[in-house]
Amino acid sequence: MRAAVLTGTSRVETVGDWPEPDCGPHDVIVEMAGVGLCGSDLAVFRGSRIPPATPWVMGHEGFGRVVACGSAVRDRRIGQRVVIEPNYACLKCADCLSGLTSACPHRTIVGLNAPGVLAERAAVPARFAHPVPDGLSGADLACAEPYTVARSAVRRSGTTARDRCLVVGAGAQGLLVCLILARLGARPLVVEPHPPRAARARRLGALPDDGRTGFTRIFETSGHAPALGPALDRAAPGATVVLIGLNSDPLPLTVEDVVRRQLVVRGSMIYDHPRDFTEAVAELHRSRPGAVIEARYPLTQAQQAFAGAGERAGKTWISIADVE
Repeated sequence: MRAAVLTGTSRVETVGDWPEPDCGPHDVIVEMAGVGLCGSDLAVFRGSRIPPATPWVMGHEGFGRVVACGSAVRDRRIGQRVVIEPNYACLKCADCLSGLTSACPHRTIVGLNAPGVLAERAAVPARFAHPVPDGLSGADLACAEPYTVARSAVRRSGTTARDRCLVVGAGAQGLLVCLILARLGARPLVVEPHPPRAARARRLGALPDDGRTGFTRIFETSGHAPALGPALDRAAPGATVVLIGLNSDPLPLTVEDVVRRQLVVRGSMIYDHPRDFTEAVAELHRSRPGAVIEARYPLTQAQQAFAGAGERAGKTWISIADVE
């Protein structure tokens, strides 16, 4: 079967002889229709995150149709359209049993420590293949997983329509956070130095940066360490600061800052199974996250899709089947 595989730093090749996946008793085989690209995919592509082996099948934000079910699968059926939840928590450890599956130390991460799904077919644990209605576009489904990440961050923040929100960064995560906040009624202000990205955020309901302060909710999505300090300076007393973007720098805060300003600082890592994904999928027809998409490429042009994804104002996805 065809697959897009990493063969070297910044080199993805579309091959035609990749082995077919094996269907375990608790798995389904998904005939893939499309896969979105995100920052972690680009990190693997560029060599800053090293996969376990090469060649390596890329991608994790996938969707398609079930074409086979394992012998123990009872709640999925052939022909069902599904989106893939690509973080397979063990569901047995203390973190999973507490409901914090996002912290599972045994988590299988598709595309990073397990092969990706940018292929014509992929084996997926059935409980991590979420059924979706047929009316959704390929662009919406390609954004289902990152939409869930953004929605989980907003859920964890406790944001209401009354909050004054600042979003730092208008990459894919920032755009999706802006979309979710605007639909919640908390129209956010966005900080983004890249003019086309800032313009796209405004089309999704964000306000341009006018220098105001006093924000009760701040979402750092960029992972750009120098951006956090100036954002924190704009926080109201008692504000909640949600960190979504990753970097290894220390926080530009002291204990005195946190105590005197009564700040709440929390990280938001992916989502928790199954609640976050099932709730996000249930509202895709209303939220239409495909609005953050800028470019679509066929599987045969995977190299071009990856090579330019970081510079595009919106998100990129790769279509594997003929889907709208």
